[in-house]
Amino acid sequence: MFPIRDSVASVRTPVIVYMLIAVNAAAFLYQNELGPRESVIFTYEYGLVPRRYFDALWGLRNGLSPTNYWPFLTATFLHGGWLHILLNMWTLYIFGRTLEGRMGAFPFLLFYLASAVASTFVHAFFNAASDVPVIGASGAVAGVIGAYAVSFPRARITLLVPIIIIPFIFQIPAVAFAAIWFGMQLLQGAWESLTPSMGGGIAWWAHIGGFIAGIVLLPLFLLFAPPPTVPGKWRQGPWG
Repeated sequence: MFPIRDSVASVRTPVIVYMLIAVNAAAFLYQNELGPRESVIFTYEYGLVPRRYFDALWGLRNGLSPTNYWPFLTATFLHGGWLHILLNMWTLYIFGRTLEGRMGAFPFLLFYLASAVASTFVHAFFNAASDVPVIGASGAVAGVIGAYAVSFPRARITLLVPIIIIPFIFQIPAVAFAAIWFGMQLLQGAWESLTPSMGGGIAWWAHIGGFIAGIVLLPLFLLFAPPPTVPGKWRQGPWG
C-alpha cells in the first residue's frame, strides 16, 4: 500500500517536515559520496548495531563503544538506497505535514525524535544478538502514522496498490490504513522472530515500536499544541 495523499487540508507550513526531509537527504547524499570501505565504517558507527550494547566485549573488539548511545537517533537519519529514502520521506510528507499542523512545529520535532529513539530501542531489544546495523527513518515515520490515525481517524487516505502490473487507486479511512499497516508489521515481526534465518533485512520491530510510541506519546505532545486555526478543523475535515 502506497499512500498518495490525505484529505485533511494543511493550514500551516510544515517547516519541521521540510527540515527533516532536508537533513535526511543531506545525510544520504553524504553517504553516497563515501567510498565502499568508508561507507561500511560510517554505517557501523552511526547505524544501530544492537550487539554493541548487549555484548560490550564484542563492541570494544570491533571499535564500537557500548556507551555511545547516539546511534539510537543517528541511525534514523541514514538510508540504504534511493527507494528506501524516497518511500520514507514521501510517507513523512503525507502524514507529517498534517500532524505538525496539529501539534505545532517544536512539539512535532520533539515527538518525531522521541518516536525515532523508541523505534530503535525496541529493535535493539528484540534483536540483541544482531551485529547488523539497522538504518532508516521508517520507525520514526511509523510513529507519525500512528499519531495521525488517532488524531484524524476519519480522514481519507488515497492509496495506490499495484496488483501485478495494474495499479489500483482507492480511498480508505486513516484508522483502517493504520490498522492494516500495523497488522502487517506485527505479522512480519512475529514471523521473523520465529524464523530469524529467514529475515529479509527489514526492521519490523522498529516499525512496531515507533507506531506504538507515536500513539502513546501523542497525548503528551498535544498538551503543547496550538489551538486550531478554525474551531473543529482538525476533528471534522471534509469526511466528518
